[in-house]
Amino acid sequence: MERFQKFILLPLILTASLPGLAFCYSIINGPTNATVLAGSEARFNCTVSEGWIILIWLSNGSPVLTVSSSQGAFETSDRFTSQNYTSSSGFTSELIIHNTQLSDSGKIECSVQQADSKFAFLSVQVNGSLSIKNSTLTVKENETIEIVCEALGWAPAPDITWMTNDSFIDKSKYVTQQSQGSNGLYDALSILTLTLTDTEILTCLADIEALPNPQNASVTCIFVNSTLENAYSEDSRSTWVIVLAVVLSLVGIILLIIIIVVVVRCCLKKKESTYQTEIRKVSAEKNTDSDLKNMQRHGSENQGYIPEERWNTEHISRIPSSSPVSSKITVPAEDLHTSSVPKVRPQRRTDYPISPKKIRNVTLV
Repeated sequence: MERFQKFILLPLILTASLPGLAFCYSIINGPTNATVLAGSEARFNCTVSEGWIILIWLSNGSPVLTVSSSQGAFETSDRFTSQNYTSSSGFTSELIIHNTQLSDSGKIECSVQQADSKFAFLSVQVNGSLSIKNSTLTVKENETIEIVCEALGWAPAPDITWMTNDSFIDKSKYVTQQSQGSNGLYDALSILTLTLTDTEILTCLADIEALPNPQNASVTCIFVNSTLENAYSEDSRSTWVIVLAVVLSLVGIILLIIIIVVVVRCCLKKKESTYQTEIRKVSAEKNTDSDLKNMQRHGSENQGYIPEERWNTEHISRIPSSSPVSSKITVPAEDLHTSSVPKVRPQRRTDYPISPKKIRNVTLV
């Protein structure tokens, strides 16, 4: 890229340096010094009188942008651009450097024909980090403390100061050490030593020219009196005793409830088991009684029962042929009565007349 820039700018420079093209013009106002933070923009202005032909911007001796009165600006990089303004007093070219880097620091030059040039200096600075290890400290009476403030990755090295309650602390109370890393950035370590008599807020400030306001980090130091500390310890012990008593009481109540629940459940299970056993016994007795009732209800076989055919045959052979036959049969009411006496052989009367009707005696037990 640099070779390409030089290849384009070299003919223009040679053309501008020819003596036959010399005119009466000069640089009215040259660029001024600028200090910016890395990553921001840097702007430089150069005003020339009428009659100019070629204007060249150089950074640390290398051409970065060329402006022609007839063709305008020749931009070879996105980081270096220009804006042009024409007024009654002359022509003004503004060089804009985008996304400035630490390497851009140095000499910025505006050059025209006849070796007339003006220059300024660009300072690119880096805003690093700032921190205090502890955000809160407890300080006892007559105790000397050391507070460390650490600044990392700065360029140039920051100026570190300390404040307490909006007033600056004497420089004899703290020591600051600085070191530069291989990347060109600086680290700083500041140690503040003092004895406090009251609660205070201590602030560490780091400042560089490009910062509109110093960067800061704070720590709150809580001063504890010995008498107050002892009282606080006693209050803490009393509080812990009360808390412990409450916790133990709650634990005891919970254990008592658990024991009661377990005992009740065991009693319920025992009662349930006894109840089921009694139910089984009653069920077994009911089954036995039901079997007996079924046996009584169905009765038993009458061993003295003689089939009608056989009975008729036997009695017919016994009756003489001359006996009168009666067409009516009279059965005493007491013979139709069902006896509940078990297994009693029925008595048959032999003086009944022969009849075609069948008679069956049944004894129910």
